[in-house]
Amino acid sequence: MTETQAAPALKEIFDWARLAHFARETAAIAPGFDAERFMSLATDNLDALGIMQRLRQTAVSFQATLPASYGEALEILDALAPRINHGFASIVLPEFVALCGQEHFDLSMRALHNFTRYGSAEFAIRHFLARDFERTLAVMIGWAEDDNEHVRRLASEGSRPRLPWSFNLKNLIADPAPTAPILEALKSDTSLYVRKSVANHLNDITKDNPDRVIERVGGWDLQDARTAWIVKHALRTLIKKGDARALHLIGSTGTPEVAVEHFAVKPARIQLGERVALEARMISTADSNQKLVVDYAIHYVKKSGTASRKVFKLKEIELAPAARTELSISQVVRDFTTRKHHAGHHRVELIVNGEVLSTSGFDLAL
Repeated sequence: MTETQAAPALKEIFDWARLAHFARETAAIAPGFDAERFMSLATDNLDALGIMQRLRQTAVSFQATLPASYGEALEILDALAPRINHGFASIVLPEFVALCGQEHFDLSMRALHNFTRYGSAEFAIRHFLARDFERTLAVMIGWAEDDNEHVRRLASEGSRPRLPWSFNLKNLIADPAPTAPILEALKSDTSLYVRKSVANHLNDITKDNPDRVIERVGGWDLQDARTAWIVKHALRTLIKKGDARALHLIGSTGTPEVAVEHFAVKPARIQLGERVALEARMISTADSNQKLVVDYAIHYVKKSGTASRKVFKLKEIELAPAARTELSISQVVRDFTTRKHHAGHHRVELIVNGEVLSTSGFDLAL
């Protein structure tokens, strides 16, 4: 895909063809299924709906067309699960559980344990955490020991304090301690899929309770490569902020002893959609080797004329005494769903071990 080609909108995962696939496959499993009514309900005003709205509308359409008995409906969806032709689209199954299964706790927990193997139940489980936190969390702590990596990941991902695309779990934002048994069980998990979730869970916690995370991971065995990977990625927000404790935990040597010989952003002026390149050259002024975490920050101009700073990773390097290093990176400046650009001067900072050592910038014209 070229840079000028727009990726399909995520909501198109639940397009007419996918919904027709659901209807066709369900009718093949349950001959009495009213596929025509399902399609009428599921496609109603479809173009105007976002991805999560389409997800919920599809679950509601299943609720209206599957048997009224929750157990019977789950039997049909159990058979449907392996026939769905897209992993993310399979989250409609746990969404149905969240919609219809609140009064059937044990049956719903078994269903989510099964459905998450096909499409993550991370959104659905949060409705049960919100309704009956202690009972649901007890089940999830058990899931952290499951043989299946998708189930283990659900234990961590579903209990994140600030899961994207879902509502916050305010009690865990205030006090993240209840999920500690899950994180401890998964801190050296063999699955990268699970380890990414644990790192993201911990990173969520750093946004509200950084001291809790530093204390917890500071007691972990960082000689274990899998645990060390989790810790490095869990501390990314703190590292970008230059938190000395986080930098120390990943082996950074503290205050950088370097001289910046060159730092520039080229070209100095661009149009939206064009590329900027950053160049940096540094020399060590230290008497011993240094482990340096090099980042850069762009101060994006906002509509109001003020700026919003975003930090990006550049490179981690080990620099010997008097040694030089040259670094470069480039990126296209274009609009995203989460960021709209505005004309003006964009300041760019070179950051080493959390300290701003040099600045440059570029002018953006629309």
